Amino acid sequence: MKTFAADRFAPNDTELSTLRNMIDGASILVTGATGTFGKVFVAKVLSQFNPGRLIVFSRDELKQYEMQNTEPYRSNADRLRFFIGDVRDAGRLEMAMHDVDIVIHAAAIKQVEAAEYNPFECIRTNVLGAQNVVEAALRNGVKRVIALSTDKAVSPINLYGASKLASDKIFVAANNLTGNMPTRFSIVRYGNVMGSRGSVIPVFRRMINEGADSLPITDPRMTRFWITIDQGVNFVLSSLVRMQGGEIFVPRIPSMKVSDLASAMAPHLPQRVIGIRPGEKLHEMMIPEGDARTTVRLGDCYAILPAYSFWRDKDAPPLQAGELMADNFSYTSDNNNEWLDIPTMAAFLQDQAM
Repeated sequence: MKTFAADRFAPNDTELSTLRNMIDGASILVTGATGTFGKVFVAKVLSQFNPGRLIVFSRDELKQYEMQNTEPYRSNADRLRFFIGDVRDAGRLEMAMHDVDIVIHAAAIKQVEAAEYNPFECIRTNVLGAQNVVEAALRNGVKRVIALSTDKAVSPINLYGASKLASDKIFVAANNLTGNMPTRFSIVRYGNVMGSRGSVIPVFRRMINEGADSLPITDPRMTRFWITIDQGVNFVLSSLVRMQGGEIFVPRIPSMKVSDLASAMAPHLPQRVIGIRPGEKLHEMMIPEGDARTTVRLGDCYAILPAYSFWRDKDAPPLQAGELMADNFSYTSDNNNEWLDIPTMAAFLQDQAM
């Protein structure tokens, strides 16, 4: 089942060798590291590499305490550092990034409805927090920074998406400020992470377990991209090797109708249509047509290249070697050429439940 293979997007042998040279003995900081992505990323780095120091940076002391006292984090206490902090706090970020080589920025306010109801908080975390990460990285001479984005940043129709679009622009433009410094900033953008707190899968599973007599579907035409958390972590690691600064890396992942997902999880339950919620799209978009002229295909992913690139290493393998996409190209969950069917999804979810 290659679609859900844990090693999909995993670094190849050459990339793995480069990553070992980059990570072994290095200091890494992960913002939002007690979230779904952060915990898996930290665990994978600890198991596959030998970082000198791995900093868990987040604002939730309970989640940090729970993380410290579970495996594999507990047995790697000598390499882990737990920093209570908020990306809104520029001074704390700058202190935490002292002597750090790599930053993975995963902290964000991600819930669409929460962002709509608390707009100032969303902007402070997702936009001003991005600025704080950039400035702290520049002041400390961090070598590589990767920020996690979302499909909702493309043609946004809600505040969460708009704030992540602004964040993406900040991280791309940050390369303009590096001068002779080694610091480089890039972005990874992907769709729904299966089983994460923001995914519909846990919602459907809870309703099924509670004996629901039907599952709610906003629109039977609705489609979504899907990626597993292991694949998302692999893709970030591969992008660390490929990045030269300013790229938005987008994995090529499968689509599925939400109604088919419901059928895979509960074939015995009817579905009731409740209508699209405010701020919700019928289909997801990860590359708009307007970015086609600067988008290249690189095997298992696309890269949206920056408009300016004077900071690039002239001796590095050029990403421009990838296949340049046609002017009318776009990458949306309804025009995808890779689709999940109901049996494949049902088998995967059954495996995960065991």
